Amino acid sequence: MILDDILATKRREVAERARARPLAALVRASAGLPPPRDLGAALRAPGVSVIAEIKRKSPSGGELRPGAPAGDLARTYAAHGAAALSVLTDAHYFGGHDADLAVARAASGALPVLRKDFVVDPYQLYEARAIAADAVLLIVRALPAAELSGLLTLAHDLDLQALVETHSAAEVERALAAGARIIGVNNRDLDTLATDPTLALRLRPLVPEACLFVAESGVSRPEQVAQLAAAGVDAVLVGEALLRARHPGARLAELRLAGAPRALVTATAGGGR
Repeated sequence: MILDDILATKRREVAERARARPLAALVRASAGLPPPRDLGAALRAPGVSVIAEIKRKSPSGGELRPGAPAGDLARTYAAHGAAALSVLTDAHYFGGHDADLAVARAASGALPVLRKDFVVDPYQLYEARAIAADAVLLIVRALPAAELSGLLTLAHDLDLQALVETHSAAEVERALAAGARIIGVNNRDLDTLATDPTLALRLRPLVPEACLFVAESGVSRPEQVAQLAAAGVDAVLVGEALLRARHPGARLAELRLAGAPRALVTATAGGGR
């Protein structure tokens, strides 16, 4: 299964990185950095917020936007209303680099930036803080319960917010039990790469209003975002639909408008009068 392969590769990679750059060096690198930007606050805006993703390829989509400059995409996303950025830093499967996150964060103005990678070790959270990430991804399916809880606690201790990703009712329960405050439902099965765009809608009632709810993957059309808005979804994480678009900014603005509060949509349609 693809997730097992990714996790095995990531464990080897993290071990090599830890040997090359000890944990103490990461702690020193993060000293004096400005405080992380508040992802939770960014996603609590009225309507459905858009977390716009930067990646060059994926196991499910193949080559998406080869060689795309992270800074250019970040500026485009910020200019067209993204609430936050998601930056893939995995090199082997997604063509990303840590430097992409730093460049995107600098280019985006004040948007919070999620380091999207496959976290299997506490070292990666210190690493995320050292490269000035504002939030990290924790995948329930990839982590035993005790490890998930420990990583979530460590993330909060480092002032990093965590998007805790699920794919089933049982995984939502595990995320809540671990103390997750931002819960994502990935419509794509990371074992088979099959996508069910209705999954997030079905699992939305399981997440209390006190938590933020993010729908991930398979969201590409305005009508989907409108459905998610009606169900009380706080945000969508969109990558492939933007990266394949001829004009990613225009596609982002279209999706954002579909999830906007009705008053804003009416004002926009009427020219703001």
